[in-house]
Amino acid sequence: MPELPETETIARDLDRLVSGSRITHVSVQRPDVIRLLSASQLADQLTGLSILGSWRRAKNVVMDLSHGMRVLVQPRFTGVLSVLAVPAGCAPIPYECVRLGLDDGRALVYSDVRRLGTFTAASSAQFDDINSTLGVEPLDPEFTADRLSGILRGSGKTVKSLLMDQGRIAGCGNIYASEALWRAGIDPSKRAASLGGGEALALRDSLVAVLSESIAARGTT
Repeated sequence: MPELPETETIARDLDRLVSGSRITHVSVQRPDVIRLLSASQLADQLTGLSILGSWRRAKNVVMDLSHGMRVLVQPRFTGVLSVLAVPAGCAPIPYECVRLGLDDGRALVYSDVRRLGTFTAASSAQFDDINSTLGVEPLDPEFTADRLSGILRGSGKTVKSLLMDQGRIAGCGNIYASEALWRAGIDPSKRAASLGGGEALALRDSLVAVLSESIAARGTT
């Protein structure tokens, strides 16, 4: 499953490729991946909007659109975002779920073999509600050893489970939680609340380092 480095890579590529484009049409092949809106509502809401930029929040690729709308894509296991040069009315690609036609003749296509990922269009208020459920970003300056220590002390989980809890620390999953704990020399099954200040510092530094290195390497995918 794509974690923080993979999703960050996708968001950066998307920002470079489609920022400034206008959505001219929307087609939905697999409405079961859509959240908050129906297929027809998605088309009504997004058609005519411009893509202002793309970024990442937790394991979501976020596209800022005009009029305060945002699109959040969580790829999960098999979701893929592709920017394709396709003529209008071109047949769907294999496993296509949602297509956003762009004003320069290209299309942004979300495809998903297993359809476990999600495609969400949200207003500013709806995005704020989603964002409020997510924890601190581990690459933000506010993610200090003291901040992590407080999160650890307030949990009854094992330290690995806590690192993967999106409501506490956003973006980490099995791959990077395991690697950070290995580097810090901390047993994944150890109770989070039992970690001392030195262990919290080592874990914070290991997590930031492995995430930064993995982004530089464009993730594991």
